Amino acid sequence: MTTIQCRRCKDDAPALDRPPFRDDRGEKIQREICKDCWGDWLQHQTLLINHYGLDPRDRKSQEFLYSQIDEVLLGDGEAQQVDTSKQGDIEW
Repeated sequence: MTTIQCRRCKDDAPALDRPPFRDDRGEKIQREICKDCWGDWLQHQTLLINHYGLDPRDRKSQEFLYSQIDEVLLGDGEAQQVDTSKQGDIEW
């Protein structure tokens, strides 16, 4: 099992077995995010989908989720995270 130093939790931890997406973003996630932090992201993503009523098949919803991955998961820690405890909506 390959281990990496996760950019999110800063621990040496197991890497993902394969990229979660078939693009540069997916490869970057595999290189820099451990399995546990990816699992945490998937739970957060589910909260976002449910909170905003997103349809993951919709292009705008996908763009929003990808932007959240880039800002929240791969960001420098300064990104504003969405407060899923309050009702909200996305302005396209």
